[in-house]
Amino acid sequence: MKLLKGLIHSNIYISLAAVFLTVETQIQLGLVPQWRPYLFIIFFATLFEYNLHRLVTLLMVKDAIHSDKHAWVRENQKAFYTLVIISTIAFIVVLWIAKTKVLLTLAPIALLTLFYSIPIARSKSYIFRLREVPYLKLFLIAFVWAAITILLPVVHAEITFDRTHVVLLFAERFLFILAIAIPFDIRDMESDRQANLKTIPILLNEDRSLRVSFVALLAFAVLVLFHYSWQQEWSIIIPLLITAIVTLFLLQSSRMRSNPFYHHGFLDGTMLLQGLLMILFYHLNLACR
Repeated sequence: MKLLKGLIHSNIYISLAAVFLTVETQIQLGLVPQWRPYLFIIFFATLFEYNLHRLVTLLMVKDAIHSDKHAWVRENQKAFYTLVIISTIAFIVVLWIAKTKVLLTLAPIALLTLFYSIPIARSKSYIFRLREVPYLKLFLIAFVWAAITILLPVVHAEITFDRTHVVLLFAERFLFILAIAIPFDIRDMESDRQANLKTIPILLNEDRSLRVSFVALLAFAVLVLFHYSWQQEWSIIIPLLITAIVTLFLLQSSRMRSNPFYHHGFLDGTMLLQGLLMILFYHLNLACR
C-alpha cells in the first residue's frame, strides 16, 4: 500500500498510464505494440509536467504545502524535489535525442501544457495561467491528453493513416479523458471558488456535472461501436467497453467516491486499465488466429 501511494503521489502512476494509452494507440492504428523512443518522451513529459504543476502551485499559493492535497509532498519533501530534478533532466535528455518531426508535433502541446501550470502574466494581485480561463480547464486537459497519446504514434509511424480513423480515435480519447476529469473538478469546487476560478462544476453544480461526465462516457461508447463494429474489431471494442463500464461504476458509486484512492488511484487507473486490456486482447486475438 505504501508503494502504491508513492507511485500515485509521485506521479509515476499517471505517467505510466500515459505510456500505456499510447501503446493502445499503436494497436488501434494497426501497428505492432512495441517500445518506441517517443514512449520515453511521453513518460518523462508527463512526470515533468505534473510535478512542475505541483511545484508551481506550492511556490505561488501561500500555505498550499499544508493542505491535504499536498500531504505527500509535505511528508516527503526531499523525495519530491529529487523527483522534480530527475524528471526535468530526463525530459531534456529525451527531447535532445528525439526526432525533429516528433519535436515539432510535441512543441505546441508542450506550450499549452506549460502555460497551464506556469503564469503567462502576473501582477501584484493577480496571476494568470491557462487554467484560469473560465470553463477551459477540463477541455484543455482532455485535448492535451488526446493529442500527446495519439499524435506522436501517428507522426512517428511514417505511414499515411486514414484521416477519419485518426479523427474518430482522437474524439474517443478526448471524450474518455473528459469523462474522468470532471470528478476532479467536482472535488476541487470549494478551493476553486476560493480562488475565484470558473469551472464546469461551479457553473452546473455537482449533479449536473456528473451527468455531463455520463454523457461524455456514453458518447465515447457509441463512437467506439460506430468506429470499429463495421470491421468487427472486437479485440479493440471489448477492452474499450469494459473500461467504459468500470468507469461508469466509479462515476455513479458514492461509496467509491469516499475512498482516498478514488481520484488519483481509481479514475486515473482507468487509463492504465484500458491500455493493459487493449494489449491483453491484442495478444489473445493473435493467439486465437
